Amino acid sequence: KSWITNAAVADFFSVLATTDKTKGMKAVNFFLVEKGTKGLSVGKEIKKIGVHGSATSEISLDECRIPKDNILGEEGKGASLLLEILAEIRVMTGALSIGLASAALEDSLRYANERVQFGKPIGRFQAIKIKLANMATELEASRLMVYYVSWMIDQKLPCMKESAMAKLFASEAAIRAVDEAFRIHASYGFSTDLPIQRYVRDARFLLIGGGTSEILQMIIAKELGAGA
Repeated sequence: KSWITNAAVADFFSVLATTDKTKGMKAVNFFLVEKGTKGLSVGKEIKKIGVHGSATSEISLDECRIPKDNILGEEGKGASLLLEILAEIRVMTGALSIGLASAALEDSLRYANERVQFGKPIGRFQAIKIKLANMATELEASRLMVYYVSWMIDQKLPCMKESAMAKLFASEAAIRAVDEAFRIHASYGFSTDLPIQRYVRDARFLLIGGGTSEILQMIIAKELGAGA
C-alpha cells in the first residue's frame, strides 16, 4: 500500500481487509497491526512538493498474522465504519483548507496595506479589493459548510453528500485563495522569503486527500439520485 501518512513514525496501522472473499463487503473489517509485526515493513519515503511536515511512505504486508482480538469494532461492520471515517476525513481536509485559505487571506490583506505603488497602498486599488473580498466570502462559506457537517457527525447523522460537498467546496476555494494571494504578492509570491509559495505547494494536497474533486462530484450526483 502506498501513500501512508506518517508510516515511518507510526506505532501501529489500521488496516482494512477482508476475512472471506466470498462475502464481499460483508466480510470487510478494520484491524490493528502493530509496528514490528512479522511481515510488516515500511518502504521508502515518498518525496513531495509540499506538506513537508508530514512524512509519507509505502508499506508492505507479506503473510502478516495477527490475533483475532486486533479487530477494530464489530466484526462485519468495516464497510459502515469506512463510510463514517471517510466523512470525517473529508471534514478534516475541509478544515485544513480553511486554515490555508485563512493564512493566504491574512497575508494578502497585510501585504496589500503595506505595499505601496503609484503613491498609495495597493489595497486601495479596486482590482485588489475585489480579490480580497472574494477570498473572504469563499472562506466564510467554506467555514460554515465544514462546521455544519461537523455538527452532523457529532449528531451521528448520515452526511455522505454533505461531507463531500464541504470538502469539494473548501478545497477548491483554498486553491483559488492561494492563487489570488500569489497574484496579489506578484514577484514576492514567487520568492522563498515569503510563505505564499509554500501555500501554493501545500494547497495541491487538498485536492487529493479525502477524494479528488471529480470523485466527490460523482458521489454528490449519486446521492442526489442522478442516473437512478
